[in-house]
Amino acid sequence: MTEKSDRQTENRNEPHTKGPWSHIIRGMWRSPLGLMGVTITTISATLLVIGMMVDLLGFFNNPYAGFFTYLILPGLMLTGLAMIPVAAFLRRRKWFKHGISREHLTLNLSDHTHRRWVVGFLVLTVINLCIFAMVAYEGYHFSDSAYFCGQVCHQVMEPEYTVYQRSPHARVVCVECHIGPGADWFVRAKISGLRQVVAIFTNSYSRPIPAPVEHLRPARDTCETCHWPEKFHGKKVKSFKRFTNSNQSKPEVTEIALHIGGRNPETDAFEGIHWHVSKNVKVQYLAEDEKRTKIARVKVTRPDGKEEEFVKSDLAEIKEDQGHHWRTMDCIDCHNRPTHVYQMPDERVDFGLLSRRINPDIPGMREDSLAVLTYQYATRKEAEARMVDALIALQTKRDPAMAKQHEADIKKGGDFLLEAYLGNVWPEMNIHWGTYKMHLGHQYADDGYGCWRCHDEEHVNAEGKTITQDCALCHDSP
Repeated sequence: MTEKSDRQTENRNEPHTKGPWSHIIRGMWRSPLGLMGVTITTISATLLVIGMMVDLLGFFNNPYAGFFTYLILPGLMLTGLAMIPVAAFLRRRKWFKHGISREHLTLNLSDHTHRRWVVGFLVLTVINLCIFAMVAYEGYHFSDSAYFCGQVCHQVMEPEYTVYQRSPHARVVCVECHIGPGADWFVRAKISGLRQVVAIFTNSYSRPIPAPVEHLRPARDTCETCHWPEKFHGKKVKSFKRFTNSNQSKPEVTEIALHIGGRNPETDAFEGIHWHVSKNVKVQYLAEDEKRTKIARVKVTRPDGKEEEFVKSDLAEIKEDQGHHWRTMDCIDCHNRPTHVYQMPDERVDFGLLSRRINPDIPGMREDSLAVLTYQYATRKEAEARMVDALIALQTKRDPAMAKQHEADIKKGGDFLLEAYLGNVWPEMNIHWGTYKMHLGHQYADDGYGCWRCHDEEHVNAEGKTITQDCALCHDSP
């Protein structure tokens, strides 16, 4: 017993020789790079877990907090983890250079110290993988949310996000239309997103944001996952109510029955407006400009395979080349603003009169409302500061006594007009009334928008037949 105790005491008094693993792991804490990596990893991982818990429990509703939690912190954590082995590698090279230790790194599982380090490494790896799996899942959904698209890039996307929130698709997530299902378009969208991020950081993005259709996924892959052109809709009655400056109290009412059509269940014929996107018919066109307001050629392939090409004489020189490409017609060619719908000033004023948010009993309110609403304010702040006072001033100029009597109603009307302005105009982004017009119908035909781009009796085929402009083709009286 005495001899054994003496040997144990002697072994404890001997200096312990550290192996290469011990040199690296313990020495790494003395390396500035290694210490920085450990610190960054620890802090970012802790904040990441806290941020995820706070977000999942709904304690904050801030897009920048989500951006920091799901995009910035994971990047910092990965950077810190990468710095740790780099620091170890650099320290080992330094020791080799000065001859401190030339032993090879070995992993001996029969050594309890090595086993302890392996178990610790595996546990930390599993914890990190779990954290990154949760972050990747939540980050994926966060980056694909309408909230992320509209709020993180606030100045750029504020107009589109504002009008999206009041649209018929306000409950449809942006990616369902802009990307759709499948990995191919998902990857394309993310690559395109990087270009857009660079444009934002370099302040080189377009003002206003263009709406080209050539980069959009075909509507058959997106719109038609919810909407079905083959479904027969028949006729749909649409009512238009408009006031005039001379009659603010009784609107002019126009009702039309639109031939929406679809595949008629009685005749099995595809008819109506939706004939353009029938699976049995292929309609292609060649546009002269990016806004597609000038159509040079229209090509129609019918169910029997017969092909017709209609050419507009003054655009006959337009051919398919690097700047002009044939496009197959789909939903977006008419419904070009299905979600991001910008309103027009006369529509908002007439709605105000109809809902009596603008008092129709006050003389000249429609005319004065349009005047203050369409004034070219330099900024939105200027509009907020001046619009209500401008309406009061115009009304006072008309009839001071009447303006004094209806002062409260005039202010109420001014507040409604300001609300309409702030929901449709962003001077800083060069978005004004009518910047984004729709191709539905032909109310903006003078600017080249709508059905009359093709249905103008001026596109002629080889037999002398034209694309008709007959009103009864698309609508009639209900």
